Amino acid sequence: MKFSMQNMLEQAKKVQHEVEKIRAEVNQKIITAESGGGMVQVTMTGANQIIKIKISDEIVNPEEIEMLEDLVVAAVNKAIKEAQEMVANEMGKVTNLLPNLPGLQG
Repeated sequence: MKFSMQNMLEQAKKVQHEVEKIRAEVNQKIITAESGGGMVQVTMTGANQIIKIKISDEIVNPEEIEMLEDLVVAAVNKAIKEAQEMVANEMGKVTNLLPNLPGLQG
């Protein structure tokens, strides 16, 4: 295929449209992660917005507040990581739409 600036611009618009579509879809997806064997669960959107934190009543003990705080931090970080991986996987689907241009490696 002959290199054409017009083709490249059309392809870039197509990729931009796909990225926007995927971003909207990903933002609607829900991820739940847990720590402490399920004692703490964090549910969030693909846009990294926390919807819910669920804490098992097994671990709600005033003497164990520090452990609870650590478990919440671990669950939130895990949920964020899973959301970021999901976004990366979804966005990776559009890389095949990019033209094979010198200097641009996917």
